[in-house]
Amino acid sequence: MRKLLPLLLFTQVVLNPQFIWNTHGEQNRPNILFCISDDQSYAHTGANGDPVIQTPAFDRVAREGIRFTRAFCDAPTCGPSRSAILTGQPIWRLEEAGNIHSTLPSKFLTYTELLQQNGYATGFTGKGWSPGRLAAGGRNANPAGKEFRQKNLKPPYRSMSNKDYAANFELFLEQLKENQPFCFWLGTHEPHRGFEVGAGKKSGKDPAKVLVPPIFPDHPVVRNDLLDYYVEVEHFDKMVERAMASLEKTGQLENTIVVITSDHGMPFPRAKASLYDAGAHVPLAIRWPKGIVKSGRTYTGLVNLSDLAPTFLEASGVAVPKMMTASSLLSVLENKSKKQRDRAFIAMERHDGCRKGGKGYPSRAIRTADYLYIQNIEPNRWPAGNPDREFCARYIPFGEVDSSPTKSLLMDNKERPEFKQFYDLAFAKRPAEELYNVNEDPGQLINLSTKPKYATIRKKLAQQLKDHLIRTKDPRALGLDAPWDYYPYYGLRRNKNWQVDPKP
Repeated sequence: MRKLLPLLLFTQVVLNPQFIWNTHGEQNRPNILFCISDDQSYAHTGANGDPVIQTPAFDRVAREGIRFTRAFCDAPTCGPSRSAILTGQPIWRLEEAGNIHSTLPSKFLTYTELLQQNGYATGFTGKGWSPGRLAAGGRNANPAGKEFRQKNLKPPYRSMSNKDYAANFELFLEQLKENQPFCFWLGTHEPHRGFEVGAGKKSGKDPAKVLVPPIFPDHPVVRNDLLDYYVEVEHFDKMVERAMASLEKTGQLENTIVVITSDHGMPFPRAKASLYDAGAHVPLAIRWPKGIVKSGRTYTGLVNLSDLAPTFLEASGVAVPKMMTASSLLSVLENKSKKQRDRAFIAMERHDGCRKGGKGYPSRAIRTADYLYIQNIEPNRWPAGNPDREFCARYIPFGEVDSSPTKSLLMDNKERPEFKQFYDLAFAKRPAEELYNVNEDPGQLINLSTKPKYATIRKKLAQQLKDHLIRTKDPRALGLDAPWDYYPYYGLRRNKNWQVDPKP
């Protein structure tokens, strides 16, 4: 019998992945509340230093957990970023999922489905994996989980969603089995465009106190546009605050990993859909009293949001599949990290396809504590989409940039000397290589790639980027077929004549 016990134990573990946890009790497995806003840059939380915005939920999680000062999305565009988060892989490994308005092929495992297979209840509200078509990738449900959308509210401002995200999370909690661990995705549609013009001033905020990023002119239109964006971020934060209150009420907060972040940067020119910090540097805070050692810390290492997938799996005792190339943050949470996290990687392929033939703007970047190095693979293309709206599925000029008062201000005044610099930063063509000293030039305004003084740094970063792309099998780095320009586009086509070129 003693000889048979090891075999019996092995059989139980292999055939019943919940066995290990059942021997210890389901209550020991951490819950996961993943809160993700839609288009929010790093700077725009109270804990990260903004003097105007009010984000008590984020600030609390940062204060009682860990605040990450150098967290970066894998791609500054909704669908690809969310695909990377779910799969723990960079977008160049995800085929069609590297494009927005595409699909997420079912062969790419997600942390949510692996947790569900191991006894977790999964669900989402608001914006889960999106936008795109799931059936095209062989999926019949959103990979974020089962959708909860029954509860609505009257939003405080026009253009905000009427979904009561926090109430829908409560509905999810009510249907859990006793002691069942859960993984819930609370994704708001805010602060995605559009905004109610003047909402910021209506809320009592003072435009004079706004910190205008150096990539924009200091102009009343910009200041008020930023205020309107702030109230949308605050709406997201209030939903998170209410969700945490529900967990406190039910006694589950202390055993819940609460994560607050955003899929990418703010919906402004030279931010969203660009590899600069305004587009890729995102807020990230994690609270988990039972798992974080030395709470209240600030972590300055560089991380990608794709690192969250293996983190959730490892924290839950679920094996991380080999296809997930991202690195778990569990050792960081436990304050045992020996891994030198000194770089993050960011990429873009096709956003809204606002170029002739549905072409994208392929680019890759490496971000360190001191520098941002970018390779623009097709520098002859317009980075923000063609100036002519005829080449855009959205039927707007420079269609990779959402319509906004700030965008209109730059376009309407492009000939005026005081605006030309900002217009060019947002819309002009870019060189094949860009290099920025992010400490001396936080807005990434001065390209150092051609300066002899920085030649050694440029070559070093270029080699590090190349090595990483080859190691993780980026088709472009390997000289293989890179079909992102030719994948189907499933988004709304306001330009009825627009179409994707057939693959040659």
